[in-house]
Amino acid sequence: MQFILEPWPWYVAGPLIGLMVPAFVIFGEKRFGISSSFRHLCAVSPLKPKFFNYSVSEHAWSLVFVLGLVLGGFVANEFLTTVSTVSISEATREQLSQYGFTDFSGMAPNQLFGGLTTASATQWLVLGISGFLIGLGTSYAGGCTSGHTITGISMMRIASVTATVGFFIGGLFATHVLFNLIF
Repeated sequence: MQFILEPWPWYVAGPLIGLMVPAFVIFGEKRFGISSSFRHLCAVSPLKPKFFNYSVSEHAWSLVFVLGLVLGGFVANEFLTTVSTVSISEATREQLSQYGFTDFSGMAPNQLFGGLTTASATQWLVLGISGFLIGLGTSYAGGCTSGHTITGISMMRIASVTATVGFFIGGLFATHVLFNLIF
């Protein structure tokens, strides 16, 4: 049995995500964020540096949270939706076409992400190094985009506002400068 659901509009999904922050704090005395959950996953390993040398048992809930996100995304994609493309404005399609993107089927441009199943060892190495650098950056910044932007700002933390401004500046730089150099 397959249910057919459309993606929720931003004005429904956004507030629901926003309501997760006080729900986590009020009902579980927890903070909503993903990078710290991956940190706890690294702490499970028997071969770990001192940074990960702490008891994971009190953070087990966050590992279950991440597992639920991954499984929920898989179940939703495989069984609950039939959405095959993302709605992209005509102006964005034209701009992406200038960079050589012509296949807009799927959730992301296939020319950019479609070849991961047949990626070369070099491409996988670049992805691995990129993932490591993202992890290092989130550790240095004291959290990831969801942690700072959703949780930190809602808790009125200046550091999270600063980090979020940095995320946006970095995103704009990557989009308008690096993207032009690469493509």
